[in-house]
Amino acid sequence: MSAEQLYRAAKSELDDGDYTAAIKTNEKLQSRFPYGQYAQQSMLEMAYAYYKNGEPDSAISTADRFIKQFPNHPHIDYAYYVKGLATFNGETTFLNSLSGQDTAERDPQTQKDSFNAFKALITRFPDSPYSADARIRMDYLTNELARHDLHIADFYVRIGAYIAAANRAQSILVNYPNSPSTRDALKIMIKSYDAMGLTDLRDDAKRVLAKNSSEIENSAGKPSKSWWQFW
Repeated sequence: MSAEQLYRAAKSELDDGDYTAAIKTNEKLQSRFPYGQYAQQSMLEMAYAYYKNGEPDSAISTADRFIKQFPNHPHIDYAYYVKGLATFNGETTFLNSLSGQDTAERDPQTQKDSFNAFKALITRFPDSPYSADARIRMDYLTNELARHDLHIADFYVRIGAYIAAANRAQSILVNYPNSPSTRDALKIMIKSYDAMGLTDLRDDAKRVLAKNSSEIENSAGKPSKSWWQFW
């Protein structure tokens, strides 16, 4: 079979949802015809097939290989997107395996990797047709990362490590200013500063919390402002 014939066969298998067969055919194409248009497009579609076949690590490595070998390819934004999807899929697959465990309690590294993959896409290709979906997924990941830091800050409060609690809570305001966790982060800061007798910092945190609550009440239906704008 020619490169074109192998490519069309793999594309048909991919369209039919036979991802295992599509992977094998694409591997055959790239082995026999490692150069040219069909080999390049085949690598992109193989990354997607790996992702759909529940093999995120293979999808990520294939997308990375494509990005490295063909940095100026007209569809390289798709490679970044598939990499982000595969990382995100690995994240959500793990979440589905948890039984009653709060996701904020575990290592957030996969979430960070997924966030960075999508960030690379929207930074390099803000007008890509895949960027809108990437931003939605990044919002979800941002909230999860903020919840993780909030969980740590709350733990520090419970063991009386108030300096660590206040610092971790403040990092939420800096790194995830639009996440729902910012309100609870400010409450932890207020409690921590009060426990340490830092009344000025406590009152500052109270002022920010009150100011933000007022802004939310006065701007129903309008885009919310970041906490840091009031700090």
